[in-house]
Amino acid sequence: MQFIQASYQEIDKIIELAQKIWRDHYPSIIGEEQVEFMLAKMYDKASLEKQIQKGDEFYLAFDASENRYLGFVSIKNEGESKLFINKFYIDTNHQRSGIGLLFFDFIVREYVPQEIRLQVNRQNFKAINFYFKAGFKIEKVADFDIGDGYFMNDFIMIWESLEKRSVKRV
Repeated sequence: MQFIQASYQEIDKIIELAQKIWRDHYPSIIGEEQVEFMLAKMYDKASLEKQIQKGDEFYLAFDASENRYLGFVSIKNEGESKLFINKFYIDTNHQRSGIGLLFFDFIVREYVPQEIRLQVNRQNFKAINFYFKAGFKIEKVADFDIGDGYFMNDFIMIWESLEKRSVKRV
């Protein structure tokens, strides 16, 4: 498994993965209408270009043995050894294969953060359990109005490095 930093040239691959993953996974959680609304809002070419321009870094998981992309992550450096994961998606046919944890470990090795935060839909039990397995804990509950009467009803989760956890205990 290779983790490749994406540039503008790979935006079409991100769009393709997002459309497949979201349409496979999210209708049972937020409904098809909200899935299509969010795909149009966050995963069109102009939106992804703007996200990269504003400092979001995208990485693609590439399986050379299958010669295909299996997922993507978008992170934002928030300074002081803090990251925010904006997007973390693995093709539904390859979930529970260890790719997600390999991807997360890659991000931790690459950035050596003290804290990582992310948002996850409160009904997305598979993802929440994955994040628990990776060492995240729920920090707070938040609701976000995203327009057209749609809301994201999320948990904000936090991961802290072992070093930071041990400093808190002292």
